[in-house]
Amino acid sequence: MTAIKIKIRFDYLGQGKTGRIFGKKSIEQNAEEIRQHKAALLRNVPSQGIRIEDIDMSSEVYTVFDEIGRKEIAYAPLIITVSADSIEDALKFSMKDEFRTIEVLEPENINLSRAEVERILLKANDELRNYKEYMLKKINNWR
Repeated sequence: MTAIKIKIRFDYLGQGKTGRIFGKKSIEQNAEEIRQHKAALLRNVPSQGIRIEDIDMSSEVYTVFDEIGRKEIAYAPLIITVSADSIEDALKFSMKDEFRTIEVLEPENINLSRAEVERILLKANDELRNYKEYMLKKINNWR
């Protein structure tokens, strides 16, 4: 399998929170702080088979009305450019709540053998199971 270069967009959710000293933070400030924290993690925590080439935090924080929660929520976009040793290594980025879009920059064409497709599908299944376990824990802790 050949190396792959991709550009991925994440939108980090910010909700209203009470600050310790200065009172309430705006949802935009909260989304911005989460985006900065996630960018720092991406820069400083190595991941096998992944090289972070660029992190773009220049997109403006935007707000939308959440019909379910009946309140305004903010999202802070973060765009990263990543080189991955394989599609399998890059797959974990698409299994996050914050994932929005992906663009394959290189190579122009990808040819996969039957064994490579099988490994990718197995990896996707593993990531999906991990995500399901994470969400179940989150739900159970919420109750």
